[in-house]
Amino acid sequence: MSKSLAQKVSPVFWITIAIVAAAVTWGVLVPDHLKKVTLSIRDYLSVHFGWYYLIVVALFVLFCIFMIISPYGKMKLGKPDDEPDYSMPTWFAMLFSAGMGIGLVFWGVAEPISHYVKNAPTAETGTPEALNESLKFVYFHWGVHAWAIYALVAMTLAYFKFRRGAPGLISATLTPILGDKTKGPIGKIIDVIAIFATVIGVATTLGFGAAQINGGLNYLLDTPDEFWVQLVIIGVVTVLFMISAYTGLSKGIKYLSNTNLVLALLLFGFVLVVGPTLNIMNVFTNTIGSYIKDVGNMSFRLAPNNDEQQTWIQDWTVFYWAWWIAWSPFVGIFIARVSKGRTIREFLIGVLVVPSLVSFLWFATFGMSAINLEQTGAADIAGLATEQALFGTLMEYPLGTITSIIALCLIGTFFVTSADSATFVLGMQSTNGSLNPPKTVKFSWGIAQSATAAILLYTGGLQGLQNALISAAFPFSMIMIMMAYSFYKAITEDYHAMKKQTSSSSNSDHSAKTGS
Repeated sequence: MSKSLAQKVSPVFWITIAIVAAAVTWGVLVPDHLKKVTLSIRDYLSVHFGWYYLIVVALFVLFCIFMIISPYGKMKLGKPDDEPDYSMPTWFAMLFSAGMGIGLVFWGVAEPISHYVKNAPTAETGTPEALNESLKFVYFHWGVHAWAIYALVAMTLAYFKFRRGAPGLISATLTPILGDKTKGPIGKIIDVIAIFATVIGVATTLGFGAAQINGGLNYLLDTPDEFWVQLVIIGVVTVLFMISAYTGLSKGIKYLSNTNLVLALLLFGFVLVVGPTLNIMNVFTNTIGSYIKDVGNMSFRLAPNNDEQQTWIQDWTVFYWAWWIAWSPFVGIFIARVSKGRTIREFLIGVLVVPSLVSFLWFATFGMSAINLEQTGAADIAGLATEQALFGTLMEYPLGTITSIIALCLIGTFFVTSADSATFVLGMQSTNGSLNPPKTVKFSWGIAQSATAAILLYTGGLQGLQNALISAAFPFSMIMIMMAYSFYKAITEDYHAMKKQTSSSSNSDHSAKTGS
């Protein structure tokens, strides 16, 4: 490594890459032991701290709502005279891109059909009540609560970066409460936790993507549904996004990102038209009402006296809250970078509402298209593997083979762009916030996240991915609490300073006009 490169790389890089390498080595040498340990940690956190995940995420939502309605909502993510870098439509399109991903494609059919047929949250499966619950809880998992987690991290990073000129590091946002300690060992520990959570979060998503591509190929072409196929898929994607990282083909990645959007809209529009359109819109409207009515109860529901319902909450809600928390440094940095110049009120309303509505429409369309097949007896979608549910649904409608190929392409492009973006964010976080991290660093993170995804799949499949995610997100959730307090402290100071300056200017103008 050259001297100039060594100067750019933070000790955080070496510490975190060593931890990831140790975890990967552990998985290669004794996979059963890794699976057992991650399962034990996951079970302990889910059982003993499920209440914590529910309360802390609910508090994040309330904090965002408070910032919207408070006078602080007028403050900008930047200097007072900064204007947004992007128009409102472009900004919304970017939020839509951030909200769309492998997750929506993977769970778009699988989650609603699971809640309706296999295991409803509270109702009897297969009933109208179960149908209503299936989408209501999907909205809960993918809506405002998820985006409040992202919004908190993005808002805090953007405020400190664009208004206070701080480095784009998680640790730098805690300066108001930790002072110069953020530049020492404590700051390094905070950044290590953030980066490790991001690696696990991204690796989990890449694992889901590899599993679904394998599931689609198995369903369409009878390709073996085995780990070695998923390993080949991860390897191909790794080569693709590493070529991008090394050659700097930013235009290619931008083109690929635009392709994502077009493919997603095409697939969504086609399924909405050929599926049970009227039923989709009727159920969408009805379940939105149920979601709004019951969101408060769902936010704190833990069912302590019902073991079956409590297990459901641990397997679904707690898993999702952990997933969003683990992804929040990555998505938060992306959203922060495109939101300079927005007022806090404008930012939060846009981030909480627009992606949530996109997710609701997506799940209502794909979920009801699958549920309609179950209700009419046309297909047993619930009987398919989770990663094959989407393809089983598409094949029951016109042009099924073509739409399945489009879905595979969509998953593949999301796979590549997510991994490529993640290498940049991880590189930035491990090189003192550099906006141009060295290619060697990005390459290292690309290999690390792909290897982690492969090992997690090898040791426990999808369940192994979920176990690791809940474990990695727990410590970062505590950092997010500190970020919220630090942000509140900083914006309070800046708001009162701004009011004082405005008042002094007004008094000076008045004195000048009266000649005093």
